[in-house]
Parts: sequence; structure tokens; C-alpha cells
Amino acid sequence: MKTTIIYAHPWKGSYNQAILDKVIKRLKNEQKKYQLIDLNKEQFNPVFSEKDLALFSKGQTTDPLVLQYQKMLGETEELFIIAPTWWYEFPAIVKGFFDKVMLKNIAYDDSGLSLKGLFTNIKKTTIINTGTAPKWYLKFIKGNDVKSVFINGTLKDIGIKKAKWKYIDVKTASKNQREQFLNNV
Repeated sequence: MKTTIIYAHPWKGSYNQAILDKVIKRLKNEQKKYQLIDLNKEQFNPVFSEKDLALFSKGQTTDPLVLQYQKMLGETEELFIIAPTWWYEFPAIVKGFFDKVMLKNIAYDDSGLSLKGLFTNIKKTTIINTGTAPKWYLKFIKGNDVKSVFINGTLKDIGIKKAKWKYIDVKTASKNQREQFLNNV
């Protein structure tokens, strides 16, 4: 089993890139096998085509990247999701990834009264977000979308039970705080 990193940031000079570099360095130092899904670099299209939407209820797709990502997630034991927070949640490309990749009979079974998650091979997930609002503001004022919707909804519905969220407000974090955050990744 491998570690998979889902990365979503278009700018190589971003703090998100520094986080990605740190995670990869750690995995290499620990001699862990990993695979990277770089959504922007791979030009993943997060929008359903008419053909793909027609196949959705069958759990099928015409997008070769979706098939590749599904295979990668099927080989994953540990998952990292590294992305900025834009307008209090993930960028559209991350939402589109979950919309298009987490298909019936791959990510979940809906034949019972509720969804049964099929990605139970993923034992541990770490979500690392950057943003320009304080974490308390996202949690208590804006409703904590990462925990309430993404972790307790989406991830649990696809079989991922253990997830933690790390966040840094890059607007107010000092250089020392940024370095400390990277060291704790």
C-alpha cells in the first residue's frame, strides 16, 4: 500500500508548494512509497461533461484521469490533501475531483439504506489547508465546512473514518510560525 497526495495549487511559489515539498521529503526520508495527484499540473477538468453525467448513475466515466485516480486511491493506505482555502472551502478543482472520482461501485455502494464506503483501505487522512482567515473564524463563524461537510460527510461516506485537519492562516502567520507549521507537517 502507498501514500497518496492530492495537491491543488496552481502557483509553484505558494506556501502550499512548500507544504507539498515538506510532505514528500518526509515520505522519502521514511522510505515510504508515495504517488502524487497534482490536479493543476495534470490539468484535471473538474467539470462533468454531458457524456460523463450520463454515465454517473452507472458509476462509469469517459475521463481517463478519473480511472487513473480511482486506481491510485485503491492502492492507498494514507492520504494527504493539500490545498488552499478559497471562500471558506476547497478550490473548485478539489470539489470536482471528489464529484467525478468518487463514483458508485468504486467509492461507495448505495444498494442499502445508506451509503457504504468502499475506500476502507485508506486508514489515515490528513487535510492541510492554508488560508487568509483565522481558523476560529472558519470553525465557529462560517460553519466549519472542512469538518462538518468534508470529513463527517464526504470522507465518511466513501469509507474514510480517520481524518485530521491542519490549517494555517498565512495572512497573519509570522515567518517563524510558518516554519514551525512546516516542521509539524
